[in-house]
Amino acid sequence: MRVVVAGLGNMGRSHALAYHVHPDAKIVGLVNRSDVALPEALRAYPRLATFDEGLALGPDIVCIATYSDSHADYAIRAMEAGAHVFVEKPLATTVADARRVVAAAQANGRKLVVGYILRHHSSWQRLIAEARALGGPYVFRMNLNQQSDGPTWATHKALMETTSPLVDCGVHYVDVMCQITDAAPIRVSGMGLRLSDEIAPDMYNYGQLQVWFKDGSVGWYEAGWGPMMSETAFFVKDVVSPNGSVSITDGNKGQSDDVDGHTAVGAILVHRPGNDTLIKMPGEPGHQELCDAEQAFLLNAIARDMDLTRHMSDAVQSLRICLAADESIRTCRPVELGDVQ
Repeated sequence: MRVVVAGLGNMGRSHALAYHVHPDAKIVGLVNRSDVALPEALRAYPRLATFDEGLALGPDIVCIATYSDSHADYAIRAMEAGAHVFVEKPLATTVADARRVVAAAQANGRKLVVGYILRHHSSWQRLIAEARALGGPYVFRMNLNQQSDGPTWATHKALMETTSPLVDCGVHYVDVMCQITDAAPIRVSGMGLRLSDEIAPDMYNYGQLQVWFKDGSVGWYEAGWGPMMSETAFFVKDVVSPNGSVSITDGNKGQSDDVDGHTAVGAILVHRPGNDTLIKMPGEPGHQELCDAEQAFLLNAIARDMDLTRHMSDAVQSLRICLAADESIRTCRPVELGDVQ
């Protein structure tokens, strides 16, 4: 299948490399507004400056890894042009736009896959299964704080021109919460703080959300970016129920800005009163292997005409919760979501 990749930052390059090695894909164009250095494997492909140039090539698949505020527009345009779409998270910057993207996929009969990388990681699938086996209601305790400086801080500042840390990273872990409880969210509250004069006055680089679910489950997630962030307890992934708990052990963790460490599990500790079981996870996939798996999933979904309705609705759901936290931070009030999924 003919593939155009739009956006050649860290994720875009990884997705392009995934298509480069897949036997059922052929890259016909790489789109980026500016000239960027590429791995040797990608240097021979045509380079394009605009998204329109990419669509003009008539691709079967468009992979969108641009900044968040362009995701919805690019995805809809690609599907209306006849292409299937992989789009990096978040799906959009508003819930209304996310729903428009899903509607476009359904109206045009195109496959839409959103970049929820943890869904393709066997260790995270095991964590979800172990937590569900305990039974709810649940307490979710999760965070991912990143002490960033130099180029990494520059990337974070660029991301915060359109998307908060709670939304950019939070959708992954809120999605995990939703998969475990499988209950509708009913209320979200959030708090945040701007800890740097280098970002916009209306943006925060530290935030925390709290979410209540219809089954009684509750959870929190926090995310902070910047050189001021602490490396103490920067990676907490903990699920507690009346029957015990499931936790990712952190002995394998390196620095907080290590991209492979964000997905690595190392081991899962399953605690039941009077009994602890440590499940080791050797040979886990790295970041590039997970990107390979994401693109293989899309190609398989196209080949087998898989029903992605739940995948798309889940992407909207997790985004809805994180954007509600943004709203709560701005208004200093909880946001009621109601009982409708």
